[in-house]
Amino acid sequence: HRRFDYRPKTDPYCQARYTFCPTGSAIPVMKEDDVIEVYRLQAPVWEFKYGDLLGHLKIIHDAVGFKSSLTGKNYTMEWYELFQLGNCTFPHLRPGMDAPFWCNQGAACFYEGIDDAHWKENGTLVLVTTISGTMFNEMAKWVKYDNETGIYYETWTVQASPDKQSIVWFDAYECSKFILRTYQKLADLGAVFKKIQTNYTSIILFSGEPIYLGNETSIFGPQGNKTLAAAVRDFYYPFKPHWTVGEFFVDLLKIIDRVILNHQFYLFYNLEYWFLPMKFPYLKIIYEEVPLPIGSKTSFGV
Repeated sequence: HRRFDYRPKTDPYCQARYTFCPTGSAIPVMKEDDVIEVYRLQAPVWEFKYGDLLGHLKIIHDAVGFKSSLTGKNYTMEWYELFQLGNCTFPHLRPGMDAPFWCNQGAACFYEGIDDAHWKENGTLVLVTTISGTMFNEMAKWVKYDNETGIYYETWTVQASPDKQSIVWFDAYECSKFILRTYQKLADLGAVFKKIQTNYTSIILFSGEPIYLGNETSIFGPQGNKTLAAAVRDFYYPFKPHWTVGEFFVDLLKIIDRVILNHQFYLFYNLEYWFLPMKFPYLKIIYEEVPLPIGSKTSFGV
């Protein structure tokens, strides 16, 4: 997943149904001798609206919590879409614009408090390590860098097959990947993690070797490939929001026809388009173990 030099301003066209990070605050500077508990937080996606519904499908959102021993204050940190999941996964086809229009930025959100009920009721709230204030402050600097350079949400992991040793063509870039990066940073700073099982959600597409198609300019620009441009727009059209059940089922049949019967998928990744020659089992949601990390430095002695 590509790093960028800066985060671009979002277009006013991109609107969120739910405000991104409504109570967000700056990450505080902790006293060096503070002892800070680090918590693993998990809950079903959209738990606040649908309860455990998506939990049954193992579609889980990840976050990390902190508790300062000196102040007694709790904090939550997570990374998610600025304009909800649908906008990050599929583009808008805007009238008068040839190229699909993406609202696919993601970012870190930090705020005071841990909503115990939200994380505990249908999910997880468990202590994973303890760190010093010094380590927390170093992590905060890294979060700023990570947030300014890793700016686009990517829903899909793309693999050659379901085998554990399968080639991964494209890696997802979403909430769980941010938490894994944060844990690894803490481990590198000297955090020693508890030996507990930790699982994460991945939404995987299965494809033969991807074919590079080009970027927005080379496909949709004045000198672009009009046939390819039409094929990409045509592919994304059935994924638009639906106002009636009838419309949804008509477009669902089109999606099944393209992806499963004709083995076609167009992926937008790092501002470039790729063709995926899809293959069985086409799509799978997995909830698999990724162990907590082991650091590369000696502990600060917490």
